[in-house]
Amino acid sequence: MTKIQYYGTGDIPGFDRAELPGRLIVLEGTDGVGRSTQVALLHEWLETNGYAVTQTGLARSSLVGPGLTRAKQGHTLGDITLNLFYATDFADRLEKEIIPALRAGFVCLTDRYIYSIIARAIVRGVDYRWLRDLFGFAIVPDAIFYLEADLERLVPRVLSGEGFDYWESGTDVLRGDDIFENYRVYQAQLLAQFRKIGQEYNFICVDANRPVHEIFVDLRQQLVPILRGMRPSV
Repeated sequence: MTKIQYYGTGDIPGFDRAELPGRLIVLEGTDGVGRSTQVALLHEWLETNGYAVTQTGLARSSLVGPGLTRAKQGHTLGDITLNLFYATDFADRLEKEIIPALRAGFVCLTDRYIYSIIARAIVRGVDYRWLRDLFGFAIVPDAIFYLEADLERLVPRVLSGEGFDYWESGTDVLRGDDIFENYRVYQAQLLAQFRKIGQEYNFICVDANRPVHEIFVDLRQQLVPILRGMRPSV
């Protein structure tokens, strides 16, 4: 059972359940750390073992996800507006995807939750107390796995992928001409914030410097006791 607890004081209107039969599992970490790969592997493993599974992720709301993506392409959003946009995306997915999945007894895997949003915003100077209150309606997950990799390992992974992203390089806040140096500075600040908030939000740290299969085996082993008591669907 997922025991319904909130990070803040405000409950979701019209929702008064104390427990739901599903499990909410979060994978967090910065870009290039391998979150999406591990979510896909866990999804396949869980389904193979008979569990009903669904997955979601940041900025995937049908209500505001496409609009948020378009707005970020213009690089003109203010910090407050951007985080209100993210909060709307999260609220919509919580109501329409996460809670229904937990109510139906699914394992809900989410590629990022509220923590990446908070860490990014703090680096950009947004007040932490305001952010904590803004996302106070978030349900506390059953487990938050934080994939942690050294900056030196992240750089080649990003370069071998899609390259340096405007926002993930902090170019909007650092304003420098050297995007490589911007990336290193911004990611170092972001990793430091993840370590700080991870203590408050009880992250389960997973060494992501290892090969993909080793990380997967580690995550799989740690999920077993969390899934205890659930009945596979087949």
